[in-house]
Amino acid sequence: MELLQIQLFGKTLRLEASMAGWQQLVWGEQIVSQITASEASQGIKTHRFELIQQVNVDNDINNAEVLAAQSKSIVCELEVDLTWQPFLLSYTLKVDGKTIESSSRNEKDIEQQTPIAINKQPTKLSIIGLGSLALKLFKSAKVIKVVLAGASVAAYSWFFSFQFAASLIVCLVFHEYGHIRAMKHFGMKTKGIYLIPFIGGLAVTDEKINTRWQDVVISIMGPTFGLLMSIFCVLMYWLTDSQFFAGLAAFNALLNLFNLLPILPLDGGHILKSISFSMNSKLGLVSCIAGALIGIVASYALNLTLLGFLLIIGCVEIIFEWKGRFNSSLLPLDRYGQLFSITWYLVTISSLIGIIFYFAKTGDELMSLPLIILGS
Repeated sequence: MELLQIQLFGKTLRLEASMAGWQQLVWGEQIVSQITASEASQGIKTHRFELIQQVNVDNDINNAEVLAAQSKSIVCELEVDLTWQPFLLSYTLKVDGKTIESSSRNEKDIEQQTPIAINKQPTKLSIIGLGSLALKLFKSAKVIKVVLAGASVAAYSWFFSFQFAASLIVCLVFHEYGHIRAMKHFGMKTKGIYLIPFIGGLAVTDEKINTRWQDVVISIMGPTFGLLMSIFCVLMYWLTDSQFFAGLAAFNALLNLFNLLPILPLDGGHILKSISFSMNSKLGLVSCIAGALIGIVASYALNLTLLGFLLIIGCVEIIFEWKGRFNSSLLPLDRYGQLFSITWYLVTISSLIGIIFYFAKTGDELMSLPLIILGS
């Protein structure tokens, strides 16, 4: 992951590192220093390298010795003091023994940075390339949004009433708007919301995230907004005693609960991935799996068979994600971030399940359908 950018003699000096202790220093597109992976993944490390600066002259020079005399060797040194959790990077850059820059960076700085894109050689035209181009054109066409929204309303109206389908679309849009708000909070440019019949919605951005915290917040804000929508429908049900709002609250809760299942590419899968990738101890792994096992036992005790089965798949993914945690290009969550993310995740899930159970107890067959689905 890219941790630092410094302007040095007209080019950008970039520090890239991983939690495994590997570090690489790149000046422009030239690698000037490397430190291999080691058990000491953090602490003070020093990069020393030399740059050759050419001295401009007015006349043509052909003699190699004279050319060498016109070159000046500059000794550079970057001292880095790195702590991963909580993230803090202190650095000092020296040129010929003189300090020219000294500062520090925290997680907020990493969130706001824009990684430098490395120029790649153009590839030959291929089916994959054409598909990628078509997808970009598809995303950029605003009329497609309207077409997809209309198709979604028609599809849901086929199974339900038009009023319920339109309301369900509102719930989907509100869910995706939660993702959009989170993206904008981190300064990311968005391309809007796309509704896909029988699948749901998609909040689109071309920008990449830099930290696991961004991934957690962007992923969980959709279900959080969905929970708020269900709570609003519950309040409307209490005020009007309308079965319409009761059904909408229950089905919306089911949709958002499904999104929180700990399997990729669902929102819950991204949250699980960010938490498990950030854990750098066996205790963290055991705690994460223990939490998932508790969820499995609770699911089967409450007759939520489908939820319990998918949680088992989530446990397997936890192990695989944890094994590859050191190879991530994203800044990991610190201890507080891990605890807060798990709490936020569990509270949201518990609230959605509570809404589903609440309406299932009314005895209405339609209101019991979400619970029946979870128990299948």
